[in-house]
Amino acid sequence: MKRVLIADDASFMRQMIRDIIEPEGYEVVGEASDGVEVVEKFRKLRPDLVMMDIVMPKRSGIDAVRTIRSEDGGATIIMCSALGQETLVMEAIQAGAKDFIVKPFKPDAVVQTLAKVIEKSE
Repeated sequence: MKRVLIADDASFMRQMIRDIIEPEGYEVVGEASDGVEVVEKFRKLRPDLVMMDIVMPKRSGIDAVRTIRSEDGGATIIMCSALGQETLVMEAIQAGAKDFIVKPFKPDAVVQTLAKVIEKSE
């Protein structure tokens, strides 16, 4: 069972992701509401996968990706972005994110992206 850390400043978005992935066999080991918290929880929990919003308070998702990947080059991170954030998505991919999911989420797309990213990382 893959262990997932979810980071989004909106609690309803974290819950939505949890509701999509848990029935598919993923274990949500933690949640973070800002970019500082996600880095701290990554260090502590060492999840197999991080699903992270690009725009968050205290520290951007892009900056958090850079920090996590500098500490763990094998970290698997999927970014979540709203429509119209293509420039930020490209910056996140360049920073080390493996893929992205566009909000509003389509459950099938979320599950397929997770499966594809995990397959590539194994």
